[in-house]
Amino acid sequence: MDDILKDDERLDYLLAESLRIIQSPSVFSFSLDAVLLARFAYLPVRSGKIVDLCAGNGAIPLFLSARTNADIIAVELQDRLADMAERSVRYNGLENRIQIINGDVIGIAAKLGYEKYDTVTCNPPYFPAQGASEKNLSEHLAIARHEIHLTLEQAIQSASELLKQGGKAAFVHRPGRLLDIVTAMRANRLEPKRIRFVYPKEGKEANTLLIEGIKDGKPDLKVLPPLYVYGSDNEYTEEVRLLLYGHNG
Repeated sequence: MDDILKDDERLDYLLAESLRIIQSPSVFSFSLDAVLLARFAYLPVRSGKIVDLCAGNGAIPLFLSARTNADIIAVELQDRLADMAERSVRYNGLENRIQIINGDVIGIAAKLGYEKYDTVTCNPPYFPAQGASEKNLSEHLAIARHEIHLTLEQAIQSASELLKQGGKAAFVHRPGRLLDIVTAMRANRLEPKRIRFVYPKEGKEANTLLIEGIKDGKPDLKVLPPLYVYGSDNEYTEEVRLLLYGHNG
């Protein structure tokens, strides 16, 4: 498969899953957020249907494939990222389980079907489109990180439209948007049921949140124990090492 890589791309390991993924420093590389979301989300184990929105280079679908036998559809707006994801899926021999859709998250249920899916995961853009930091990013990174083509509310609406009643949607975002997230989820029939805050280390403010809601669920929010990324030695904590490498060493 000599033609698997293009330009400055590289083939990285997803160690805990024994898979490989195509990444590019100038186009896109997944972050710890993708790992956390993929492990946090509820998944049907044996069968079912899953959609991952804002799929980037396909990290989350690949992570999910190690936890479930359900069919996975991944939706990514950017042609280049969708192409990277598709080649990663092909390299890992997962074409029969993961389908990459190069398309817009907005209105995607009209193409994939309304209320048909068991689980939706989404790692949406975090920052307003007017963000100053956007100026120093490539177009690919700017679209992935900033709400240029997709707002938080639009992502949550699309997730709800895809989910069957009782289905679960899981998002990763920034704690500063918590009230916006909960407001948008409830406005779209997604009742928040589980939330977990992620901290760089003990004594620091949370910089990531994971939240899951059930379509037409009853109010009953569980706040899970905090997740610390680094210990006092500035090394990954045991839990994060397990997530990344599948072992403690």
